Amino acid sequence: MKRRMHPAYIGMLLGWALIGLGVAYEKLWCDPRELLQQTPDPDTQHRLSRDGVTVEFEAHPLTPGPLREGDFASIRFKVSDQSSGKPLSGMAPGAWLDPAQSAPAGDRDSSCKARVALFLKSSIGARPLLDLNSYFLLMMNKDASLTVIDPTVSVGGITSTLARIELPGRPMDWVASADDKQVFVSMPERNQVALIDTDTFTRVATLQAGEQPFRVALQPDQRQLWVGNNSSDPSKGGVSVIDVPSRTPLKSFITGAGHHEIAFSADSRYAFVSNRDAGTLSVIDIAEMRLLKTLEAGPHPLSVSYSALSQAVYVVDGQQGTVRVFDARRHQLRHTLQAEPGLGPMRFSRDGRFGVVLNTLESQALVIDASNDQLIHRIPVAAEPYQLTFTKGYAYVRGLASPKVSMINLSSLGQGRAPIVQGFEAGPAAPRQAGDLPLAQGLSVSRDDNAVFVVNPVDNTTYFYAEGMNAPMSGYNNRGHQARAAIVVDRSLREVAPGVYGSTIKLPAAGAFDVAFLLNQPQIIHCFSTEVAALPQTARRQGLHAEFLDTAQPLQQHDPFVARVRILSDDGQPRLGLDDLSLRYFLAPSSLPRNLPLTEVGEGVYQASLQLAEAGAWYLHVQSPSLGRKFAEDNYTSLRVLPAATPTASQGEPRSVR
Repeated sequence: MKRRMHPAYIGMLLGWALIGLGVAYEKLWCDPRELLQQTPDPDTQHRLSRDGVTVEFEAHPLTPGPLREGDFASIRFKVSDQSSGKPLSGMAPGAWLDPAQSAPAGDRDSSCKARVALFLKSSIGARPLLDLNSYFLLMMNKDASLTVIDPTVSVGGITSTLARIELPGRPMDWVASADDKQVFVSMPERNQVALIDTDTFTRVATLQAGEQPFRVALQPDQRQLWVGNNSSDPSKGGVSVIDVPSRTPLKSFITGAGHHEIAFSADSRYAFVSNRDAGTLSVIDIAEMRLLKTLEAGPHPLSVSYSALSQAVYVVDGQQGTVRVFDARRHQLRHTLQAEPGLGPMRFSRDGRFGVVLNTLESQALVIDASNDQLIHRIPVAAEPYQLTFTKGYAYVRGLASPKVSMINLSSLGQGRAPIVQGFEAGPAAPRQAGDLPLAQGLSVSRDDNAVFVVNPVDNTTYFYAEGMNAPMSGYNNRGHQARAAIVVDRSLREVAPGVYGSTIKLPAAGAFDVAFLLNQPQIIHCFSTEVAALPQTARRQGLHAEFLDTAQPLQQHDPFVARVRILSDDGQPRLGLDDLSLRYFLAPSSLPRNLPLTEVGEGVYQASLQLAEAGAWYLHVQSPSLGRKFAEDNYTSLRVLPAATPTASQGEPRSVR
């Protein structure tokens, strides 16, 4: 498989100058045993002042105790002016975590620069163990669960699944907070909304949300969650409001029967709720928690959308084929646009200029210019369009009856202009064939805003498409579950407070680590240090498990060696006679996985001879159909392979990993 640099790095590369390329390559890789001879000054590990800037590094576990392998931790960099101490906001730092490399005292900075240069180049032989500029995919499944996928190792197979989150009921819709720290998931059959903490990828609360909660929406200021209640009892249809900070219900509004879509004014002053079966639009004053007005919106209003540019609310009626435009401040009908029956979802571009309405019956996307509320384009798109999202440059339209995704170039829109439409195939089959689809979208914009992830629920694969490509670059399979929707959870460094840039990570195996930090203006590259403790033996020996023998020491590239693993039962006794054990191994973050059978050699120890031709971090998984999928997911290790300086005679003799 040909390896490509992920587009998430493109903006980083453009913004950051090439650094450290002249540093000798051999300075990068040193014998980790030399670490034992060093006694670094703690201040140099966690604080740096250079070129008028001070950078302070902190790493704290999310649970009490030390930094420990497998746990989640908060990483923070405080960047301030060296002389005044004033926080420096608006910076764009990058960071990576990798096993510590030793270097002579005067060469540590050069070694760090060389390593960062290789990370930016996405060198196969020098990928970081953890990229702190990374992100994850949260997948909504057909069953009562969510899956967390790490796209950087998706081709490797099992390790692409970072976590699974069990839910009390099957999910229908979701919404993420602006900082991606929380995700609210509606579960109609349970009359509840699940709250997911994305720092730990766990369900931390289950909130009562009225009868049949379907659509969920967060108002712009993020203070309140609005839930559409599709109750079968017309006297109970409406919306429930939940206070986000306290996670408590605030109020319920009986607005009318049928499905409800929800939009807000940009200042979070008003909520606009459509009532499909009642044929109305409800206007709610958020500050006063009061239903202000109920407006006639057509016999079958299907969607509602707000434009900050026009200060108007647009209500689409699928039966009449109309778009009613209401003044968002006066709450009066301003204009009615007539189109054809079959209209459905509508959304606005980021700047509020162009509203795109999908006509499922006609397989068209209609474009409304919010500057004058005129219908300016009818654009043929993928068959039976039903989902829509925007990047900065494009509107993406998903067809229900086609695997194709249509892309409308936003810069080509305007009165009297000819829209430019492109497209790509996202899988082999139309989503309609999967049946039983939720409200949540199968389209999700990437964090760098120039690519999308598209879920194909038929082949259970999420495709990654970068703008400018002819076809999706890669696909992520959701093993063990049936994917229905996806959202991106951005874990890259964010400014969490003035001058403080942070992220949350899952700590790798125990050991000493360098945390490489990069700032472009002024150009600062520095490697901080941190330690990750091993799990207590009592925590390791729970249930049937595998022990990888002596994998702590790095190996030399091209050295053949024998990997050995001991399988232990619940009581710690060796497990004998397993004839279906195999070893799955691959180079992180994404390479074609390889499988080898493991041969029993006695006392519960099984082994296989491996050839690791490339330097980097390799992941090893023990698999066994008879022991189940969970055994394979829980029993793995990583192995560091260092570049070979020169071939030696010792390469002919196998090394054992014990």
